[in-house]
Amino acid sequence: MTTRADGRGLAGLAALLADPTRAGFCLALLDGRAWTAGELARAAGVAASTASDHLTRLVRGGLLVEERQGRHRYVRLADQSVAHLVEDLAARAPTPATPPRTLRAASADAALAYARTCYDHLAGRLGVLLYDALLARAVLDRSGGLALTPTGTAWLAEFGVPVEPLRAARRPLVRDCLDWTERRPHLAGALGAALCARLLDLGWTVRGTGRSVRLTPTGRQALAEALALDPAALAPPARDSGPARA
Repeated sequence: MTTRADGRGLAGLAALLADPTRAGFCLALLDGRAWTAGELARAAGVAASTASDHLTRLVRGGLLVEERQGRHRYVRLADQSVAHLVEDLAARAPTPATPPRTLRAASADAALAYARTCYDHLAGRLGVLLYDALLARAVLDRSGGLALTPTGTAWLAEFGVPVEPLRAARRPLVRDCLDWTERRPHLAGALGAALCARLLDLGWTVRGTGRSVRLTPTGRQALAEALALDPAALAPPARDSGPARA
């Protein structure tokens, strides 16, 4: 017999994310790492005791899981489905009316909007461009629901991403995820995670501050060639165009 959530259960889940501090914790944890309570407290600008209370609620509610190493308490998102939920809700949230007050904050926002990790896959403008290019090259097809094509399997093998191990994973092979800055889908699922890891392994992308990801000059040229794109299409906004190490 399948048990379905009732209105109270859904309201309880919504209440967990209705607090700005708890919602901010979940957004920070979209980088896929485990954070300590102290790190999250400093990031949110709240007292350690306040952070601990909020984290306890999120763990009890099933959105986070905790790991303890000695005296340290680490928390992370429970799984990729929670990450998908948080990113999807963020994409549907109203855009803040107040722009960043400092150049540093504006630059950080621009870097996140250009490219970032969404749990374990690539998001932002670069993630959406990658998703669109894979559709254009017939690596992916969504005419009958998003799927990997035979052409795509061969392309991925040449790119160094074998598909069979991904098919055996306990998660969807391909899944689209609504991007909260672009308001269009980027690629999630086991394949999205594998492509993000491959780009980092190749040195085509490097991790920036927090969740941000930078496309290196070498990576821009190589990725453009792999996807049959003009390298200019992959250029970051001018605000985030500082040098990245190849």
